[in-house]
Amino acid sequence: MSDPRILVVDDEEIARQNLLHVLGREGYVVDCAATAEEALGALEKAEYQLVLTDLRMPGMDGLSLLRQIKERQQATEVIVITAHASTESAVEAMRAGAFFYIEKPFRLADVRKIVQEAFEKSALKIENRALKRALSNSAGSHRIIANSLAMDDVLSTVARVAPTECSVLIHGETGTGKELVARQVHALSLRAAKPFVAVNCGVLSDELLANELFGHERGAFTGAAATKTGLIEAAEGGTLFLDEVTEMSPLIQVKLLRFLQEREYLRVGGVQPRKADIRIVAATNREPELEVAAGRLRQDLFFRLNVVGIRMPPLREHKEDLPILISHFMDRFAARMGKAAPRLSPEVLDCLLAHDFPGNIRELENVIERAMALSSGALIEVGALPANLRAGGNRAAPGAAAEPLQTLAQLEKEHIMKVLSRCDGNRAQAAKTLGIDRVSLWRKLRGYSNFKGAAEDASSAAPAP
Repeated sequence: MSDPRILVVDDEEIARQNLLHVLGREGYVVDCAATAEEALGALEKAEYQLVLTDLRMPGMDGLSLLRQIKERQQATEVIVITAHASTESAVEAMRAGAFFYIEKPFRLADVRKIVQEAFEKSALKIENRALKRALSNSAGSHRIIANSLAMDDVLSTVARVAPTECSVLIHGETGTGKELVARQVHALSLRAAKPFVAVNCGVLSDELLANELFGHERGAFTGAAATKTGLIEAAEGGTLFLDEVTEMSPLIQVKLLRFLQEREYLRVGGVQPRKADIRIVAATNREPELEVAAGRLRQDLFFRLNVVGIRMPPLREHKEDLPILISHFMDRFAARMGKAAPRLSPEVLDCLLAHDFPGNIRELENVIERAMALSSGALIEVGALPANLRAGGNRAAPGAAAEPLQTLAQLEKEHIMKVLSRCDGNRAQAAKTLGIDRVSLWRKLRGYSNFKGAAEDASSAAPAP
């Protein structure tokens, strides 16, 4: 990041110069503006990590400037300074997203401390935004598609744990995307340039699984005509993903536990211990604590694997992700099938929204692929859905007037407005729930003709400072 940059906004020349002098001596790059309108012009030309603004100024006041900044530059912190302090204006400023509210006259030492804290928070926001951007762009076709608050929690955990060396245990129902999350942990780790190796522990016998994991020496058993490299060795420097780890037998669990403790292993038939530098990410479709209680999973192994645990929510718990997932799968299969992405009829959308998807995202993907394969026109009709989904939709009665078909843009708008409503108009919270930054949300809202008037009405109805 470039040198810390501050914008001071105050209609009094002496106040601007005092802050310019004090903050400049601390090593900050400081610019000044005499009005809120001038400040907005400066914000269009440069990126500021911090804005200090007076509350009462001719023209646009400090609260209005604060709201404008929070809509345009998500990571910018704002400190409101005023000689006319009141409980109402302080509460309003904090609700609008102010980092701090300072009453004049103030102590310079207090200002320095608050400014430093604001920069620390701004830097953390920028870092988190970069992590999420990297998370979104990593792993190509393995990118996780989600906008919901439930999945935002998962992605935030991934972004925090990925750069560490901690073992991770992911649990959730089949089809929720556990391997995608494992790949994201690897893609954002310091091991990203090294191999990601996956093995399903639930489909192999003890002998085969030991052979796959640890490899074998030549002559270890009948038919072992040559030395075989195991998956642990193949993953050297990278990540080994153990899928369905709770399906391992007690014998293999003991072998894995020893490896996790000592970071050494023996090839089948070998006598020379071998070292390995890998990270373990494991997954299960069972509740790991229940498996420990039932004696099917060793408690000591559970503790080794579950340094950080991630629960993948079933699709029925984040159905707000359905529109973006449907759009993603339709675009993918349209490209694969060499045709334009069709639209969904209202009946099809009803069926999809009414279904609980016990197979989760994997089931949804299968349903969309099937529907597109069976549809030849520009519209997917309900007949292209599996019978169990057709039975669950709320279709219109015969003879009823058909609802007008919606475009994906219209569906996106409805979803954004629904999220904004649920967040009580809080754009910061709505942007977080949608998985986009506030600038992107502001641009989308600005494009909705019926939203601008509502926003202006809300602004004019706000209490005066």
